[in-house]
Amino acid sequence: MKALVYVGTQEVVYRDEPEPRAPAQDEMLLKVDACGLCGSDMHAYHGLDSRRVPPLVLGHEACGVVQNGSRQGERVIVNPLITCGECQDCVSGRSNLCAQRELVGMRIAGAFAEQVVIPARNALTMPDDMGIIEASLTEPTAVGVHSVVVAERVLHRPVSEARALVLGAGAIGVLTALVLKSKGCSEVYLGDTNALRRQTAEKHGFGHVYDPLQSEPEEGSFDVVFDAVGSGKTRAACGRMVRPGGVICHAGLQDQSEGLDTRRLTLQEVSFVGNYCYTVADLQASIRLLHRGELGALDWIEQRPLSAGASAFADIHNGKSAAPKIVLLP
Repeated sequence: MKALVYVGTQEVVYRDEPEPRAPAQDEMLLKVDACGLCGSDMHAYHGLDSRRVPPLVLGHEACGVVQNGSRQGERVIVNPLITCGECQDCVSGRSNLCAQRELVGMRIAGAFAEQVVIPARNALTMPDDMGIIEASLTEPTAVGVHSVVVAERVLHRPVSEARALVLGAGAIGVLTALVLKSKGCSEVYLGDTNALRRQTAEKHGFGHVYDPLQSEPEEGSFDVVFDAVGSGKTRAACGRMVRPGGVICHAGLQDQSEGLDTRRLTLQEVSFVGNYCYTVADLQASIRLLHRGELGALDWIEQRPLSAGASAFADIHNGKSAAPKIVLLP
């Protein structure tokens, strides 16, 4: 089969790979229809993820058609987070915290390929009339949904009343902003240093868009700040922008540099919460949002053939892509 293989730092190759192994009784073989390119795939591409060791087929934001078993022929959306299903976190609905969690495309072969094997319980039913591009956006949408859900648990008033700031106009940042707007949050600011992404965000009305390198909104004026980048600089910005008693929701994993003014956070009783991945409930909610069109037109997504995957990685690396999300089609 053809696959896009991560072979070394800043190097992915479209080539022939062996067919996937035969699926076990509790597994499915999928013919991949579409797979989105994620920021974590870029993290691996940059040689910064020790868990993703080349050569490896990356890719986990996928949908496809089942090729075996009782669900053969069914269109499904991949839940790429593989968990034990038995621990306290799994049975309490917080499977994203499972200590044995694994991810498709991390240490096991991913979906930047014509076919992929996944656990059968990780195949979510795809609505009959849902397009493959919308379906492939389920996983990153679930990250945004989960971020907002986590923030809502801590906020003192409903998110619809909040003044919100999202740092980073990549897919996670954009989708977080769109989820906020779908919940009635009318004042959403979106900061990004990439001029092309800002143009896209302004064109599609994702929020009040600004360049953090040139200017910032009023300090201490946001009820909730979402960091979809996760760098020392964005954490410092979170600390400046959040209002007393507000919430910082941290989802990005760019680096581990310092940045937070913990003295200010303590004296002004700011809540800092991390959020990782999503639960099955977040994924199901995302399918509904996307299927119903509640996140608006998705014409800001760029589609490319899997054979052009290397150029997609390179364009994102070089800041030449205006699209918050590129979806690869085998």
